[in-house]
Amino acid sequence: MAEPLEPRNPRVVAAAKLHRSAQRRKTGSFLAEGANAVTAALETGRVRELFYSASAAQREHDLVAGAAASGVRTTVVSERAAQHLGETVTAPGLVAVCDLLDIPLDELLIRAAAPALFAVPVEIAEPGNAGTLIRVADAVGVDGVLLAGDTVDPHNGKCVRASAGSLFHVPVARERDVTAALDALSAAGVTLLATTARGELDLDDADPVLAGPVAWLFGNEAHGLAPELAERADHRVRIPIRGRAESLNLAAAAAICLYASSRIRHAG
Repeated sequence: MAEPLEPRNPRVVAAAKLHRSAQRRKTGSFLAEGANAVTAALETGRVRELFYSASAAQREHDLVAGAAASGVRTTVVSERAAQHLGETVTAPGLVAVCDLLDIPLDELLIRAAAPALFAVPVEIAEPGNAGTLIRVADAVGVDGVLLAGDTVDPHNGKCVRASAGSLFHVPVARERDVTAALDALSAAGVTLLATTARGELDLDDADPVLAGPVAWLFGNEAHGLAPELAERADHRVRIPIRGRAESLNLAAAAAICLYASSRIRHAG
């Protein structure tokens, strides 16, 4: 085995800089940490280089060996360097440098199956919530996630970890202009559904609408969906709450609504 690279090695230093959004944009690459994310990245051919520690190589021998056999550059690093590359308290010792994966909005629309199903979080700020929503979207089989407005970077380390590999499975697009994003969806024949507590359409009664192409709009964690965006939607849908909970958080609401759409989509 080659001598492990230390934290001050230029390649380790360059990779560690990818914790910063500006450096990710500059280089067109980001970091995926841990076995789940690295496995998904390898399966989709996005890995430029895999850094691993000796302890990680023992735990994940097949993963590291498979990466090397497929032609991926694999580099052993010291435990200190692995800690430097990771963002978690206990670094897993597996960090892949990957190509950025977000795609243009028009490509997201072209890729979609019929009837299309999209998740559109608007102004989502918490990377953990964004990653969880992407994981939910992957689980129910959406055609894509559109991050609209001034949102978190999906390549943020916490978002990548929270997605548990799903970031590599689901097409993701970003559009800072929310109006432009909604206009593009409407022009493609997609029905816009806003999740609001006072919606005129109960989710239990929404099956006819869900049978067609839809995009679910989910609001910011702190402030919800802006009233003007809710009005811009074709329907405002409320999730019936039968217990005493005042409301649902973003991830829970997304899971319920997207599953409802998926159920109709795959019925029969």
